[in-house]
Amino acid sequence: MSTTTAPAQPDARRTYQVRTFGCQMNVHDSERLSGLLEDAGYVRFDEAGGEGPVEPDVVVFNTCAVRENADNKLYGNLGHLAPVKERRPGMQIAVGGCLAQKDRGEIVRKAPWVDVVFGTHNVGSLPVLLERARHNAEAQVEILESLETFPSTLPTRRESPYAAWVSVSVGCNNTCTFCIVPALRGKEKDRRPGDVLAEVEALVGEGVLEVTLLGQNVNTYGVEFGDKLAFGKLLRATGGIEGLERVRFTSPHPSSFTDDVVDAMAETPNVMPSLHMPLQSGSDRVLKAMRRSYRQSRFLGIIDGVRARIPDAAITTDIIVGFPGETDEDFEQTLHVVEQARFSSAFTFQYSPRPGTPAATMGDQVPKHVVQERYVRLTELQDRITYEENARQTGRTLEVLVAEGEGRKDAATRRLSGRAPDNRLVHFSVPEGTSLRPGDVATVTVTRGAPHYLEADDLSSFAVRRTRAGDAWEARQARPEPEVESGPRPVGLGMPSLRPA
Repeated sequence: MSTTTAPAQPDARRTYQVRTFGCQMNVHDSERLSGLLEDAGYVRFDEAGGEGPVEPDVVVFNTCAVRENADNKLYGNLGHLAPVKERRPGMQIAVGGCLAQKDRGEIVRKAPWVDVVFGTHNVGSLPVLLERARHNAEAQVEILESLETFPSTLPTRRESPYAAWVSVSVGCNNTCTFCIVPALRGKEKDRRPGDVLAEVEALVGEGVLEVTLLGQNVNTYGVEFGDKLAFGKLLRATGGIEGLERVRFTSPHPSSFTDDVVDAMAETPNVMPSLHMPLQSGSDRVLKAMRRSYRQSRFLGIIDGVRARIPDAAITTDIIVGFPGETDEDFEQTLHVVEQARFSSAFTFQYSPRPGTPAATMGDQVPKHVVQERYVRLTELQDRITYEENARQTGRTLEVLVAEGEGRKDAATRRLSGRAPDNRLVHFSVPEGTSLRPGDVATVTVTRGAPHYLEADDLSSFAVRRTRAGDAWEARQARPEPEVESGPRPVGLGMPSLRPA
């Protein structure tokens, strides 16, 4: 199969689809990729309408390299598209993200029908690389070793008109032995506070009610310009933006989590009472082997400090089971921390070696059946705690930001869904004849804490507040479908050109 084919220029604008794997940083990058493609004249595949092909003209995979099966997932998806592309010579496939940064030209060697491979540092190059691949009729692989353009300066197509990611930093200065992210996203680079606040203000002007400040280690923000208290200051400043109702952030690192951040959370009304604090392991011995520069007592001290200042805070975490050398005693320490911390939920993972990380070559790898047994015990414990903590919410009256697509069974149950201030998912009943839009705010009373969500069917205290965010959602729905017969916009090849004087 040829690597790529240069088709005749189509009359209709080309369609695209971005398929995202991995973390919130990848989700944020995918919004930028969509914005770049639309700015270059492409049309989102699910909005093109008409009797067009069943597959987009351009498929972009934004990949993750953290999980063991990341490679298999990517190459499996690429394999499914190979016969589709063979039938449609004009189709293009691009691979970006962390796995692209890691594997580089290996992707084209294994899947020669891929047209473009780009890394984590040159997201903004995608339209040029696609056009260059079409023009030259050969694959384009471009991987940079350092950041080309800070992603937040690029065009964007946000998935939500009422909530937005705002990146405050990229990269990571830590050296956790299980993690390959620093090698793929580079050293931490921080945005200037004024740039972050200007972006948030612009988003609020568009109708956004909620922003999540995003960084690989978000609370080390400021390291690049020498201010260890910068993140707490940024939280307070973001919270002071008029019209912004909810501020969240993810993910902090326990070793860098300081009291001034807790104070900023407690004293800034629109900073939400939710915190994601990655534990990874409850064993001091395993934490040392992981190069996580905190210990169990430090972690539990943070949890106690947050709860003392913010009693209703919902705290979530990440936990790895079966790190090399983890003993039964080490695992019992993890269970102890989970019991003490009372997380509202946890993202639990079975350790898998990632090539290029120090942990991958460590001896004493834990047998798979042992890891599986521990994983089941951990998830059963956390599920019980989540259920108990949700049950404690019964009777509380909450303001819920109505969401789009959160409740898969909403139509059947005649409920709507949204997020409480502490980020718990709430399914709630609505009085007959009441109109709510995603982005509006409903006041509800919790009637039941279910294992993974809350239910609110008591209508006695129900109230609705229509918001600018709901207006923005409604305006987006009313927007006419893109005109696909207008022809493509020209995209340069990234080469110098001459213009008449």
